[in-house]
Amino acid sequence: MGGMGEEEIVIMYHYIEDKVFLKDMKYLCSNIINQLVQLINNDSLMEVEAHLVGSGAKNLITQNSNEPIDFDYNLMIIDSEININNCREIKEYIRKQFNVILNKNGWNDCMDSTSVLTTEKRHFTKGNHTEFSMDLAIVFNDRNGCHRLIHEKTGVTAWDRYYWNSVPDSRNLFDKVAAIKDEHLWDEVIDEYLEKKNMYLRRQDYNHPSFNVYVETVNQVFNKYFD
Repeated sequence: MGGMGEEEIVIMYHYIEDKVFLKDMKYLCSNIINQLVQLINNDSLMEVEAHLVGSGAKNLITQNSNEPIDFDYNLMIIDSEININNCREIKEYIRKQFNVILNKNGWNDCMDSTSVLTTEKRHFTKGNHTEFSMDLAIVFNDRNGCHRLIHEKTGVTAWDRYYWNSVPDSRNLFDKVAAIKDEHLWDEVIDEYLEKKNMYLRRQDYNHPSFNVYVETVNQVFNKYFD
């Protein structure tokens, strides 16, 4: 018998099939994120709303083999008393508010990574024991599309860079999603999204966050039928 090639043993993404686990995980995580939205919106410094990546579509939650699951949220800034270009102050404010809510719910403080605020990994004590965590990206939209807040770390805190990074081809994203769903073409987005996730995994390309893959997929399906 011939040996397996490297490509044959690459572990691939799949959609989560345990609907009970998915429902419980989504309820827990979304409840925490909604508490964060309420806390910030009641503070008068900023108005925000949160979206599960994939516009909350439950069929876009993927897992790589049995590894922990990252539940990806975008915290979108609608309005802000903090200057939108003061990225350091914006991220620090949201990070501290997130920690307030996490601690209130028995979670440890989040970690500040380059493009997201990441929670610790948790698992349910009953049923499916797969570990999961939340990744919270800070974003805002303007006429040029969607922008993601980046914290570029240098090893010296005072020298760190904070800036808005444009998500490629994200202009009119929500309108495109609505058009695709109106024409009952969402299943094609689901299929293509999984194919792209696995394509980047096979290439060992880790520079495509879930939201970027989602935007790329929506654009591809939209252009196929509407452009």
